[in-house]
Amino acid sequence: MPPTLSSLVHHSALKLTVRAGEDRLDVPVRWAHASELTDPVPYMEGGELLLITALKLDAENPEAMRRYVRRLVGAGVVGLGFAVGVHYEDIPEALVDAATEEDLPLLEVPRRTPFLAISKAVSAAIAADQYRAVTAGFAAQRELTKHALTDGPEGLLSALASQVDGWAALYDASGAVVATAPEWAGRRAARLTADVERLRERPAPASSVVGGPENEDRVELHSLGTGRRPRAALAVGTATALGTAERYAVHSAIALLTLTTERSRSLQAAEQRIGAAVLRMLLAGQPDHARAVAGSLYGELLDAPFRVIVAESAPVSAARVVDSGARAVPSKASAAALVAAAEANGDPLGALTEVVESAAARAGEAVLVVPEGEGETARLVVLAADGGAAVTACAEYAAALEAARSGAVPEQPGGIDDELVVGLSAPAGPIAAAGAYKQAEQALSVARRRGRVFVEHEQLAAGSVLPLLADDAVRAFADGLLRALHEHDATGRGDLVASLRAWLSRHGQWDAAAADLGVHRHTLRYRMRRVEEILGRSLDDADVRMELWLALKATSTE
Repeated sequence: MPPTLSSLVHHSALKLTVRAGEDRLDVPVRWAHASELTDPVPYMEGGELLLITALKLDAENPEAMRRYVRRLVGAGVVGLGFAVGVHYEDIPEALVDAATEEDLPLLEVPRRTPFLAISKAVSAAIAADQYRAVTAGFAAQRELTKHALTDGPEGLLSALASQVDGWAALYDASGAVVATAPEWAGRRAARLTADVERLRERPAPASSVVGGPENEDRVELHSLGTGRRPRAALAVGTATALGTAERYAVHSAIALLTLTTERSRSLQAAEQRIGAAVLRMLLAGQPDHARAVAGSLYGELLDAPFRVIVAESAPVSAARVVDSGARAVPSKASAAALVAAAEANGDPLGALTEVVESAAARAGEAVLVVPEGEGETARLVVLAADGGAAVTACAEYAAALEAARSGAVPEQPGGIDDELVVGLSAPAGPIAAAGAYKQAEQALSVARRRGRVFVEHEQLAAGSVLPLLADDAVRAFADGLLRALHEHDATGRGDLVASLRAWLSRHGQWDAAAADLGVHRHTLRYRMRRVEEILGRSLDDADVRMELWLALKATSTE
């Protein structure tokens, strides 16, 4: 601990005597300073022991001494040392009384004790305290490192909480609580989620101090990570401000947790290569080889049904189509947080990766994430457990972006330049991985055409095929197929397009179709022969009838 007035009084070589303020000797001393100025306050920082001989003071004037002592107390001076036998044989009563009134410790310094000796004693005590703090910090670092290596982040948090005599919590990249120590701190840490989210908006490294929930404690928040965006955050709660040794422990924990959360690039690259190899083998129909390569890294993922997610980023579209397909709807707060995270990140695929991996880590799930391509051709392929946290997080994240597009959640200023498009397959096993991948790509294609963020393959069979015709290429084909009939009708020589639509809608029943048109069935038969002549196609061909019907639906204005 730092030196105090009490430790100086008990210093055998100084021979100091207490003349006032006996009950305040436990106050720490930051420094010992000698000054004969009548007003040394402008040069004080607080916490000093001021040493004087009263060379320029009217030390026997009670009013002058009251003003002098009052000024010192107001400046944070913790004690006053008076050298006797220099200008005064004893401390004047006026100064003693003033110090007693203000409860300022007043120490009598004998003539044989130079001020330099007192300054040296304070300096030596401060240096010894700092050495003890550094030594304790190194010991804490060794202890934290041991727990990090043997027990992981949870063990490190437990050791840190013990070192600071408080509690500690680890948050993931999304701001969710991953682990706490002791366990009772979980609810307290959860109440700081909003503060963690604000910290994540600042470039790493960043830190802040917040009052604990309901003023329970003092909490320090520190971002973890070496990149532009923090990958995690650490909260440390204590009853008082951290001392030097505790500060060393916290900094050591930050470094160790950063190493834990920020795995080396070579390890990440190696895992990605393994994941890519596993994916290629699954798509090539080699599930046994894929299991062998996956090992313990992805093995459990292949032991149960999984889903394939394929995601791309595309330039912001001018028009967006919003349909009523079923989707997960997150809370307003979580939606806003997810959208803000994506826009701050500026990388839709990177943000999705962060969301999926964080959710899987919290749930203890295996997830295979494989980036493919670069730039405009970049895409993300994910294998995640069916019904697991990663798939749910992906759906909620997409729903949050969808809500932002529709205005349900305010978009942040200066939003992202690219939009995320995601396709999700139906549940599948390793043998059917190639089919699941194709399903995800089909869902992705539909999402892109419909202006949607997220489409599940299972949704495609639940609706009508007609919305899939809302494509420029399909419409161009339809216009080209029916152009000759429209040109014929424009001359006023018959209504072939309407007749064709009526005949096809009645499945080729002449009487019913003619009744719909209000013409004789022979007239309708003549018109259908003209359709065949103009198009050069036979209406007896089922494929021709199908193409004509789809062309009519694609160009319909109803």
